[in-house]
Amino acid sequence: MLILTRKKDESIVIDGNIEVKIIGIEENKVKLGISAPKNIEIHRKEIYLQIQEENKQAALGKLDLKDLGQLFKK
Repeated sequence: MLILTRKKDESIVIDGNIEVKIIGIEENKVKLGISAPKNIEIHRKEIYLQIQEENKQAALGKLDLKDLGQLFKK
């Protein structure tokens, strides 16, 4: 993990096309601004983990053998 110190209005650049800027610091909270290409998804970590879990559950599927038989009848 790279650890950096930045002040308000300073930023870092990732891979030449993602900029993370410190917008403000108040009451032990840091407000970030992120500029990235539209094809790059940006999520808070807790949301990202929730999406991953939902994708995992969807990939596992909930079909039993009866449901599988019904699919082949169609």
